[in-house]
Amino acid sequence: MVIGLMYLFAFCFVAYSVFGLGLFFMQSRFVYSPSKDVFCNPDDIGLEYKDVSFQAEDGLKLSGWYVPAAGSKFTVLFCHGNGGNIMHRLDSIDIFNNLGLSCFIFDYRGYGSSEGEPTEEGTYLDASAAYNWLRGEEQAKDIIILGRSLGGSIAAELAGKVPAAGLVLESVFTSYLDIGRKFYPYMPVKWFAKFKYPTIDYIKDVNCPVMILHSRDDELVGFEFGRKLYSAANEPKKFVEISGKHNEGFLSSGAVYTDAWKAWVQFLDEK
Repeated sequence: MVIGLMYLFAFCFVAYSVFGLGLFFMQSRFVYSPSKDVFCNPDDIGLEYKDVSFQAEDGLKLSGWYVPAAGSKFTVLFCHGNGGNIMHRLDSIDIFNNLGLSCFIFDYRGYGSSEGEPTEEGTYLDASAAYNWLRGEEQAKDIIILGRSLGGSIAAELAGKVPAAGLVLESVFTSYLDIGRKFYPYMPVKWFAKFKYPTIDYIKDVNCPVMILHSRDDELVGFEFGRKLYSAANEPKKFVEISGKHNEGFLSSGAVYTDAWKAWVQFLDEK
């Protein structure tokens, strides 16, 4: 009986260790899911755009699209989520254009046509380079930094360092550690984590107006994450509850989403 229990314990320990090591070495694949092929662009949905090539501080060549909106005052700098590439955000670009907002969306290193491989520090450098391109080449002054999902942590890090008209976070987690603890509560996540992405720390350094959108139906990044980020943010701030799954909230929420953006832009314009 005792020997049997010892064998069972040994088996469970080995299985646990193997699973843990698998998680440790597979982290980058969980965090980054890039797609290299870009086979459609804003022209396919009837929008004029500029195909942009720019350089990160460490020399990597990055790519993006600048999509102007006629008569726009504000430009959305779009830090997208961890999957796909800029091609997969055409629905969002169309929404912003219809709202009268210009948009600059870029691919992190390793995504789309951008060179290199994604890293945490690299994504921060990429967002900073995109911001500098927008300020330099387009002379954009009223920039709304938008981050969706993983891009929210990148956007918050940037907004804490540069002048911005506002910061918008959609479906964003508080930190990599927190999201890891949610999905793997039985693992020593703090010891295993290769990434930080501490959005809740970054947002405390953001002094521009902040709008946070989150859905109670979000199956990946729970609603509580959005509420915690809102609590940590400085005034002025706004929280908008949307609906739908993690990757669909901006679409399935319909007028709730677009009306929130309209009110937000009006608020920023009156500041």
